[in-house]
Amino acid sequence: MPLKRLQQDVKTRWNSTYYMIQSIIEQKRTLCAFAADHELPAMLTVNHWALLEKTMIVLSPFEELTRTISSSSSTTADVIPTVSVLKRLLSQERDTDTGIKTMQSTLLQAVNTRVGYIEDEPLYSVATLLAPRYKDRCFSNADTARHAKNALIQEVEKMEDALKRRTTTALAATADPAEKVSHAKASESSGHTSKSTFMMMFDEVLKKREEPGGVITSALLQIQTYMTEQITPRSENPFHYWAVNKLRFPALAATASAFLSAPCTRVESERLFSTASNILDERRNRLKAERAEMLIFLKKKTYQ
Repeated sequence: MPLKRLQQDVKTRWNSTYYMIQSIIEQKRTLCAFAADHELPAMLTVNHWALLEKTMIVLSPFEELTRTISSSSSTTADVIPTVSVLKRLLSQERDTDTGIKTMQSTLLQAVNTRVGYIEDEPLYSVATLLAPRYKDRCFSNADTARHAKNALIQEVEKMEDALKRRTTTALAATADPAEKVSHAKASESSGHTSKSTFMMMFDEVLKKREEPGGVITSALLQIQTYMTEQITPRSENPFHYWAVNKLRFPALAATASAFLSAPCTRVESERLFSTASNILDERRNRLKAERAEMLIFLKKKTYQ
């Protein structure tokens, strides 16, 4: 068999416990053969091996979730779906869970305590809706999905108003001053076409009869069209989707660029320090700060 070293547990890295158990199980035959040839004071029994294998199965989703959230391409939209999948896996009951049911319930309770509120946070809920590979499929119940959609409507309407103001300001800045004066004179000369008091009251009555829920604004139309379309594969980059569809959904695309940010993790900053330590070492200690910064930038840019 190829030579391998057993992984050691590190207190500050929980997933090192998973890797340690995984390496022990991979070397099960080797360890059992070594124990048979040498009189060891203690060795794992059949029940111990079974518990280790079940423990690795329970911890495997946590390790995969950690890798998903810690990747350089992850966004805030990945948080709610991964947590939702993790809760479902921990809440499942199987006949083979004998000996680890308490562990599963404790982990599920810890997940609910630490991130049970995540679906109520607009930053994550709106970002999940704006991810074309998730949309409203990953919420735990209909109420949280409805609240997330209401928050999305408000954000898209704000963004649409901001885009309109920018367009108006840009058009006003590029307009000809003489043309502005002519438009002002035309509006003054057309004073006789102003509405009468009767017609103004008529319009006011019609506005009162109009139900707010029945009004389909441009923002609401964009959201409804976007939600009815089929979700994209998980492997597709959401930024590529919005770059292609920004002309169809301008307000939605602008909102997506604001909400699809990096999740709140320290992994990427620690990777940056690791990159710096790999570039500046004992045998390469005469680099100037400017040159080292350029090399670190090129390394991270090429990796992304």
